Amino acid sequence: QVQLVESGGGLVQAGESLRVSCAASGRTFSRLAMGWFRQAPGKEREFVAAVSASGGTTYYADSVTGRLTISRDNAKNTVYQQMNSLKPEDTAVYYCAAGPPYYSGSKDPANYNNWGQGTQVTVTS
Repeated sequence: QVQLVESGGGLVQAGESLRVSCAASGRTFSRLAMGWFRQAPGKEREFVAAVSASGGTTYYADSVTGRLTISRDNAKNTVYQQMNSLKPEDTAVYYCAAGPPYYSGSKDPANYNNWGQGTQVTVTS
């Protein structure tokens, strides 16, 4: 079992940047697939980005490709998401999630068995 704690959310204007982080507990972090999901009010949780256990492979939703970059530092047990050129439609609670390595890149929330509490990102126009 791993515990995840997100940080770095906030209020920004359209076009600005933000970096959210997810710190993980436990010694298994480097063997876990990691992902970022988001959920806007009244909408289902949706996939944003994912990274393989080694950090060598990344995956993105079409809606964020070119604007968001996921990365991880296994020495620090942390996964990051750099968000550039933010849009009002990016407003949501952002969650990080951890899952088995064979689900690396999965867009299905059901394949991740550990979740953080979420961090709010609000983008104003």
